[in-house]
Amino acid sequence: MNDIADHRMRAAWTRDGAAATELAPRAVRWLTQRIGRCVPGAPVAPDSALLVTPSRLPGPAAEKLAVIVGPEHVLDDPGERLARSGGLSYLDLLRRRHPSAGLDVPDAVVLPADPGQVQRVLDVCVEHDIAVVPFGGGTSVVGGVNALRGGKDAVLVLDLERLDRLVSVDPVSRIAVLQAGVRGPDAERMLSLHGLTLGHVPQSFERATIGGFAATRSAGQASSGYGRFEDMVESVRLATPKGEWRLGVAPASAAGPDLRRLAVGSEGTLGVITEVALRVRPIPESERFEAFAVDGWDRGLAAVRHLAQRGLLADVTRLSDVDETDSALALAGNWKTALLRRYLAARGLAEPCLLVLGWYGESVRRRREAVRSLRAAGAVGLGRAPGEAWRRSRFAGPRQRDALLELGVCVETLETAAHWSDLGALYERVRAALRESLDRPLVLCHVSHAYETGASLYFTVLAARDEADPIGQWQRAKHAASAAIADSGLGTISHHHAVGADHAPYLAAEIGDLGVAVLTAAKRAVDPTGILNPGKLLP
Repeated sequence: MNDIADHRMRAAWTRDGAAATELAPRAVRWLTQRIGRCVPGAPVAPDSALLVTPSRLPGPAAEKLAVIVGPEHVLDDPGERLARSGGLSYLDLLRRRHPSAGLDVPDAVVLPADPGQVQRVLDVCVEHDIAVVPFGGGTSVVGGVNALRGGKDAVLVLDLERLDRLVSVDPVSRIAVLQAGVRGPDAERMLSLHGLTLGHVPQSFERATIGGFAATRSAGQASSGYGRFEDMVESVRLATPKGEWRLGVAPASAAGPDLRRLAVGSEGTLGVITEVALRVRPIPESERFEAFAVDGWDRGLAAVRHLAQRGLLADVTRLSDVDETDSALALAGNWKTALLRRYLAARGLAEPCLLVLGWYGESVRRRREAVRSLRAAGAVGLGRAPGEAWRRSRFAGPRQRDALLELGVCVETLETAAHWSDLGALYERVRAALRESLDRPLVLCHVSHAYETGASLYFTVLAARDEADPIGQWQRAKHAASAAIADSGLGTISHHHAVGADHAPYLAAEIGDLGVAVLTAAKRAVDPTGILNPGKLLP
């Protein structure tokens, strides 16, 4: 399969519903009881039903781009352009079911082969004032890869899938340099040949890329052990409208502010990340996943906080609230979960919250003390089977979402983070906002990233879809939740999904007008004509 065909296949993976995980009838009945009857809506529209206007890429620019990357890698076919029209948010997927809603379709797709070609492509786009949207795995759920024009006559998607090499490995310093288009599984496969791992495994792992991880400050499931992606970055190479930019020459530096932190998380607005040097570690010799149950959300949070502040967190630490725990058991819908419910009731857990812990390599050594701490807090051990079941189903979420979409369910996620002293209040504010803005929603939440000073909150929302106005239904709910976060001043508008276009209106509430001015000045310095990823990050 050639590169382009492979990309088309991957782009369709969670857009066409073909890979959806079917829900058991028992699970469907339970869900209907909770959120009301759902009516399956419009199916995914064929490409022929979606509006794709003729490409507005200027002829002279197209010719120069073809010289740089080869004519076979400058694509203006409607199907290729549609395949890079947005990310994988609920609204992105809805727009493929409702053609009248409109998609942000780029005028062309360009696939460079190396960092030098990326820079030369940007030079052409500066010359012809063409907007550029960097594109990796296309997994953004906040509008981060939507082909917005930003007032330009033409916009192209710069697809980095051909930048797929492991450039170098330094086993002495434990640093590996990877090109931006390398996908998560491929990075692990190439590093494993050297006995190394990156250990960065977010739910988007199967499709997301090294460049995307860096551009969005991604956080993987093992963040408690391996750190967030930004913690792994040693140096970064970018192509910008003002020329190439390299940042990071040593493990630590006092040479002014750390500009790597400016580039990492810039979401393609300050440059196109082409290579990243990353801290890597030896592949762990062992791993262990297990589960516990804690009675009540507040007790669960207190237990996780205690582990975090004593340095006892597992590499993977995930606490589900009462509703998410109940939902997981109900949607599994088998005899084992029925037995588990009876067991928890017998142990006196009136409101069980599931806690999954994953230990890698040497971290298993601190497990004994962590388990002792949990038992002292009243946690009930459930053994390894539930933990292993969670690990095996880790990447099933997007496929299950597709099944829910087919059933007529409005299903989406949002996330934030706060200090421990504010976490409970923020949790209640966001839940209240979602419940007030939707009819009979099921609002689920978990903590999957914990720190000494606080933790993340990751919400999943399910409601019967309003087929009369499905897009407006979620837009109103998302605004209510985002406003609850921003207006409270208690937490961040995004812990790891990034800002994109969806969160940009709320950024100033978090960083202040002066912070926005600083970012605007940085963008003006590297991108004076504003061609890079218009409409993202900055309000």
